[in-house]
Amino acid sequence: QVQLVESGGGLVQPGGSLRLSCAASGRIFNTYIMGWYRQAPGKQREWVADITSGGSTNYADSVKGRFAISRNNAKTAMYLQMNSLKPEDTDVYYCNANVPSLSKDYWGQGTQVTVST
Repeated sequence: QVQLVESGGGLVQPGGSLRLSCAASGRIFNTYIMGWYRQAPGKQREWVADITSGGSTNYADSVKGRFAISRNNAKTAMYLQMNSLKPEDTDVYYCNANVPSLSKDYWGQGTQVTVST
């Protein structure tokens, strides 16, 4: 069982920045493929970015150049640095862990990000 806990969400003005964190359990965190997703009410969950066990990163076009995903295997944590935030970035952000050895996906409870004046 893998537990994920997000933190760092909040209210920010357009153009501002936030840093989300995801604390993960598990002794084989370094093997997890970690990702961030987001979801607005009534909409499908949308992939934002992911980072492999080797540190390779991928981003949705909508956030490329503004968001940066990273991980710290020693702390079993993942981060999402969000810069130049826009109102359309307002969503609940979820942390995801894909564990290849278990062929399972795990989700956190989500953290709200609101970009508004």
